[in-house]
Amino acid sequence: MSHDASSNRHGGSGEGTQPPSREPVPLRFGYGTNGLADLRLDDALGLLADLGYDGVGLTLDHMHLDPLAPDLAARTRRVARRLDALGLGVTVETGARYVLDPRRKHGPSLLDPDADDRARRVDLLLRAVRVAADLGAHAVHCFSGVLPEGTDEDTGWKRLARTLTPVLEAADAAGVPLAVEPEPGHLLGTLADFHHLRRLLGDPAPLGLTLDIGHCQCLEPLPPADCVREAAPWLRHVQIEDMRRGVHEHLPFGDGEIDFPPVLAALADTGYRGLTVVELPRHSHAGPHFAAHSLPFLRAAAPSPVGPTRTATTSSADPVPSHGDPSATPEGSTTP
Repeated sequence: MSHDASSNRHGGSGEGTQPPSREPVPLRFGYGTNGLADLRLDDALGLLADLGYDGVGLTLDHMHLDPLAPDLAARTRRVARRLDALGLGVTVETGARYVLDPRRKHGPSLLDPDADDRARRVDLLLRAVRVAADLGAHAVHCFSGVLPEGTDEDTGWKRLARTLTPVLEAADAAGVPLAVEPEPGHLLGTLADFHHLRRLLGDPAPLGLTLDIGHCQCLEPLPPADCVREAAPWLRHVQIEDMRRGVHEHLPFGDGEIDFPPVLAALADTGYRGLTVVELPRHSHAGPHFAAHSLPFLRAAAPSPVGPTRTATTSSADPVPSHGDPSATPEGSTTP
């Protein structure tokens, strides 16, 4: 399936851009497959469609459209047909923990001292761009990685800019924005860091931003709603969950400190047209439970209208059994 043929169905790269309008736009909610890791991909997509989600944040991983297994193009075409049949939009995410290295979480990164290791991460991102184009995804998500021990920041930034350049060229050719995520504890950890990279690269057109609302609460100086407004011109993908100040732990809605109605109103007011994807990677043990409860919360907190509401085949009011307490293990750095 060509990108041009599928982009309108899945909200292709054009939907990641920000129109010069103050009119609120309908919000489109998705759920990340990294929070449904115990489900087969086909089952996960069916579940999200049944619950009424508008789309999915598809993390390329060994259990979900393995980017390194044979026949990637053919398998991608099958997923594209499934997304079409279910009416789901998609963002391609590249945050799989051990897809490249079974011993190093998120390794190797774009910052690794070894050039061959960096090339492996670049190859993964190039594969992700091709997958995104074939799925009609509205963006490809990525992150910088942690600055390796013994590497100074200036070297790290130069290395990041150099390794991202071929990925940005591929994204530009495919018509799919590359949405870099500020990640707590990484070299590119804040919105200010994103702007540093943007200036370092000369503000290339395909470079966009993934904004994680929880990360804003965790460490940005501005409130999350203000972060949304500040990020609007570059915003290509949004991840959302609850979080507490100074603690990088993705939490179900209501378990943290975020006031969500102003955040969602800011997204609508800025004209963001991509997916807003629930990001609960540590809750796959109860993924269907949290997927079922997250969408009603977001719809209640969103400004009206939230767009054409997809009809769920199971009522969100139906009781969903508890599947145990979520992990309380911190996921990254702790900041003041």
